[in-house]
Amino acid sequence: MGRLLTRAQIRRLVADNGREVLEHPNMQRERANYQHGNVSTFAHSIRVACLAVWLADRAHLWGRVDLKSLVRAALLHDYFLYDWHDWDAGAHRLHGFTHGNAALCNALRDFRLNAIERDSISCHMFPMTPTPPSYVEGWLVTAADKLSATRETFSLDRFNRGKRPAGGAR
Repeated sequence: MGRLLTRAQIRRLVADNGREVLEHPNMQRERANYQHGNVSTFAHSIRVACLAVWLADRAHLWGRVDLKSLVRAALLHDYFLYDWHDWDAGAHRLHGFTHGNAALCNALRDFRLNAIERDSISCHMFPMTPTPPSYVEGWLVTAADKLSATRETFSLDRFNRGKRPAGGAR
């Protein structure tokens, strides 16, 4: 058994493999949209990517996982580009069921995605949506998203929202 990755190594893998996504102007807009509690969609996506890599490492899945696809899918899984908490006359009432496809549509517009990435993004809300992920990477993104969302939602800091960054979506 080899050495397990450190947090710093995981963050570096996410930064290196997700550079194109992280630097895109639309991804930068996600800094101004809240996801769970006081966590931005941008920060949530990075947390999910890091946790998905951690899970793959701890489960010794490197022979079965495409690291670049895993990181990109994790970063793009919530690429819906709106704050679902904002009043919108009910347009996002079913956000939990529909945002995977919204994220996929936006990601396809802004990036070239492979089959693993497309499937992982569109199926990450299983079992709230009927189709489970088809790839190991999708299951890792799904698990990491559920774990991160639970922690963020029940964090004692969830009510301590700072001001939104200027120029962000409303």
